[in-house]
Order: sequence, then C-alpha cells, then structure tokens
Amino acid sequence: MTVVPRLVLSAPSSGHGKNALAIGLLAAFTERGVDVAGFKVGPDRVDAAYLGLASGRPGRTLDPRLVGVDRIAPLVGHGSAGAGLAVVQGSMGLYDSPTGRPEIESTAAVATALRSPVVLVVDVAAMGQSVAALVHGFRAYDEQLWLGGVILNGVASARHEELLREALDEIGVPVYGALRRQDLPSVLPARRHGAVPALDRAGEAVRAVHRLGEAVAATVELDRLLGLARSAPPLPASPWSPEAGRESAGPGPEARPVVAVAGASGGSYSHAETLELLRAAGAEVVPVDPLRDEALPAGTDALVVGGGLPEAYAEELSANRRLCIAVAELARTGRPVLAEGAGLLWLARELDGLPMCGVLDAVATRRDGLVVGYREATALTDSVVATAGTAVVGHKEHRTVLAPRAGARPAWSWDGGAAEGFVWRGVHASQLTLHWAAHPGLAARLVDAAVEAAEPAAARPGGVPA
Repeated sequence: MTVVPRLVLSAPSSGHGKNALAIGLLAAFTERGVDVAGFKVGPDRVDAAYLGLASGRPGRTLDPRLVGVDRIAPLVGHGSAGAGLAVVQGSMGLYDSPTGRPEIESTAAVATALRSPVVLVVDVAAMGQSVAALVHGFRAYDEQLWLGGVILNGVASARHEELLREALDEIGVPVYGALRRQDLPSVLPARRHGAVPALDRAGEAVRAVHRLGEAVAATVELDRLLGLARSAPPLPASPWSPEAGRESAGPGPEARPVVAVAGASGGSYSHAETLELLRAAGAEVVPVDPLRDEALPAGTDALVVGGGLPEAYAEELSANRRLCIAVAELARTGRPVLAEGAGLLWLARELDGLPMCGVLDAVATRRDGLVVGYREATALTDSVVATAGTAVVGHKEHRTVLAPRAGARPAWSWDGGAAEGFVWRGVHASQLTLHWAAHPGLAARLVDAAVEAAEPAAARPGGVPA
C-alpha cells in the first residue's frame, strides 16, 4: 500500500482560477515546510513546469489518453514518493474531456482512479445563493466522485462571503477558503514563453509563484485542507518504476552512453519520466540548453529534445550557431537524435526565414491557427523510437507548418492525415509528442542505438562500419 495525502483541484470550467490556486497552494505548503508534489491532468507541460517551480520537485503530467488510465495512480505514487502532500491540478471543467470521453479522460475520471477528494474552485464574482445549486449539481452528477469541498474565488465583500458560506453550509459542503477579486492577480509570465521562465527559475516566474503562495496562505485554511488530503485512502496501485520495463541489464559502466537532454537549469523539455527511463536503461543523462549553451556536453552520444521546447524562441535558437553546427555534426555521424514538437523545427533548415540546424531539408513557417489534439499513429519506418508498424498515441500542439511535412522516410501516419515526420540515419523528428512512460522500451532502444553508433567499426560484427 502506498499512502499519499492528496487533493485534486478542479473547477466547473476553465477560467475559475484553479491554475493560480494550485501553484499558490504548493508554494504556501512549501513555505510551511511541507514536502509537496504537483501534477497536471492532461498534456500541458507549461502548467506542470510552474507546479514544479512551486513545489521544488519536477512537475508531472497525468494524461490518461497518453499513458492509459491504469498508469495514473502508479505515476502519482512514483512522483510523490516521500511527499507529505500531492496536489493534482485538473484540466478544463471537472467532467470535461477534450475528445468527448469524460469517463476516461476527464479530471473526474482521474480523481476516481486516484480515490482522491476533489476541491472545486468556483469563481463566484457574479453568483449568490446559486453557488449551492451549482456545487450540489457537480456533487450529485457522479456518485463515485468524492467532492471534499470548495474554494471560493472572486468574492466581492465580507457580506458576499457570508451569504455564499451560508448557502453551501445548507447542503453540507465545506468551504476551505475565500479569495477576493484582487487576491489572485495575473502575475505569471505570458504563456507564449512556454515553460522556459519556470525551468530557468527566472526572477519574474519566482516572484509570481511567491506572490500566489502568499495570497493562498492568507485566504485558504491550509491545515483543514491538509486534513482532507490525509483522509484519502492508500493509492490503489504500486508506484510506477522506470526499471520495471527494462528487458535487459543495459550497457556496462564502460559502455555507458552520454545522452544530452535539452532543457534549462531547472529541468528539461521532456517529461520527468523520460530522464528516469534513460538512466534506468544505462545512460548518463546530461543537460544541454539550446538557448544558451554553445556546445554539446563532452562525449555526447545521443540527443533528446522534448516537446516542451517553445516555438516562440526561434531567434534565440537561430542565433546559437555553434550549437546548431554541433547538433548537425552529431546527426551526420549517425548518432541518435530524437526531436519532438518544436525540436523538429530546430533541426529544420530554417524557421520563419531564420537558419536552424539544417539537419532536415525542410522549411518551417508559423501561422496564426493552433493545431492541437491527440493522434493514434502508426510508425512507418524503423527508427530509434519504434519499429515500423508500432501503434502509439501522441499529442500535437503547434502553430508551425513544415514544408515538406515528411521526409523520404516518414516517421508516422494516422487516419485522416498525410505521413508526418522525418527518419534519417539516427534521427527521428516529429511534431508528435509521446509520453515515454507508456513506452518504457523506447529509452532502452535509444540507449542501445547510442552504444552501437559510438562503437568503432572494428568492434561491430564483421569488423565493418554499420
């Protein structure tokens, strides 16, 4: 049994303030000396990065579509090991699903899978006694859901707060806090910057998290909320382990490959589980910052650029010519280079007229429209990611179009879309992002390819170059 005090923070819909409240809660508990862990429902690694900044440990995503609902509880058990509280920030409204499958993908479904109490954040700025009808409806809609209470946001006055509390008391729903309209200011860096400010621990991001923590500490009953979290039963599954999917012992210490993972000083653009899987597969994982580092780490045998790299940093990526040249040379020698999301754009010839690494003969252009959604994809080409015919579920979120969309050896295909992505030598580049926890063999596959590519020709079977 894995005992993890936990809460799921949700709302009737987007726009009620649950993101700021989740970050503020983690910051407030951290300030009180509670070891906390933050999780985000869905694929959003920007929110996850800020949860990580507030908690001091990697923020993680919980996406039933990408990893399967059976992995949700194990991933929480793993990501909150040793923590005194896990806070799961919901996505959209409590019962909403981006693909119309709320019984599997909604925040409510995640809360049920975790056997976790839900705290509903309600913006009551234009609401009076009707708050009781709203909350009662959310509580009654699903008898399996454990609605533990509410936090009121946007309260106008002391009298307004009293009226709201009386209405909720009549239906037996606890109120854990009430924030006035000005208590949660819009202080987080602009979303177009992606996860970079949080991963960089930029002053603006750190100050914003501290400000939200102060606001929550002054308005939310933290002790009562922690008591609710501690009333959650043991998780219904054992913690996930990056070693569990390993089929072999991996390379020995003398053959341990160096895998550079793109990111910033406070974390990578990949899921936290990606780094853990690579280490479990025998790699030495080292960071590289595409925006600042002018060289790859010494002895780099492979490079991983996760889907959290924002598209908005084209000028900085292009200006870092020395690193672009180093990445191109790494790819030319056949070393594994795995790029997801905007990582593909970095490998292209140019982005919005700016020169990039030039590994791929493709030109990228940003558009106004956003492409976002899940794809059930099939691998078209053997690569460091998968063998041809392998089926996966990935996520796309980008404003950039590529010409051509795919190379001579495409990475993926899916229903209703043309072939996508590039496979060339050891390169696998695609705007489709996977969650490696759903594909634990991927890390071992990449590590094996890195070891093989680094071997002298004479060491290979037959003594000739591969």
